[in-house]
Amino acid sequence: MDGLSAFAPQAGADEKNETVGGAALSAPLLSVENVTLEYRAPGRVVRATQNVSFDVWEADRFVLLGASGCGKSTLLKAVGGFIAPREGQILLDGHPVHGPGPDRVVVFQEFDQLPPWKTVRENVAFPVRVSGRMSRKQAAERADYYLEKVGLSRFADAYPNTLSGGMKQRVAIARALAMEPRVLLMDEPFAALDALTRRKMQEELLHLWEEVRFTLLFVTHSIEEALVVGNRIALLSPHPGRMRAEINSHEWDLNSGGSPEFQAATNRIHGLLFEQPETAGDIRA
Repeated sequence: MDGLSAFAPQAGADEKNETVGGAALSAPLLSVENVTLEYRAPGRVVRATQNVSFDVWEADRFVLLGASGCGKSTLLKAVGGFIAPREGQILLDGHPVHGPGPDRVVVFQEFDQLPPWKTVRENVAFPVRVSGRMSRKQAAERADYYLEKVGLSRFADAYPNTLSGGMKQRVAIARALAMEPRVLLMDEPFAALDALTRRKMQEELLHLWEEVRFTLLFVTHSIEEALVVGNRIALLSPHPGRMRAEINSHEWDLNSGGSPEFQAATNRIHGLLFEQPETAGDIRA
């Protein structure tokens, strides 16, 4: 192998005959269609992305990969319903996204996402309970279920200030999964962790996906992380983010990192990301 076999082109939406978890794929769960995003900065309007399109199928682990400032986190916020596209549309289950909803839950990279006055169990149960879908007892039972999934059952009665950074992120993931969203959105969730903890969190995320088979939209600027976490990767150009390529990454896992093929794939992605200079005129007065 030359390290390029993972770079097979994706089939179009009408050619999707593959399977994920044994289930046939049909219509995409999430569609981003020609989305251009802008935001206001002092004295100017900044274009974050330009005509970005991609589809995410149920149980995909879809990664948005690009350099800092390419608009990948802005795209994630738009999928979450926090930013409206300047152009294009975002569809979930075939319906336009017009705002935030419990069908999309975000896990951020900051450790301190958890109210410190609530126990771990209360932190996980609270969003489910206030959504009105479950009683307090039912929400606590669901919290315990997902805490067991992330390996934190014995810390259910602990408070966040007693947890490490990695443990806090596991609570945040359990809290998000307890909502049972259609899509779990993760914005560089392991970026602030040390290398060993980051590796452990990647292992735990993939193990959890094997058990639960949730749909994941994951943002990172690490090529290596994208290859091992994702089964499909969208490569975004430098600012403003444009779709440079979409690749399959099923071939790689956490045991691939030292292989020549993995390093060749990493180098190939780096070349695809940075092969063209930034485009002028991306900031408008």
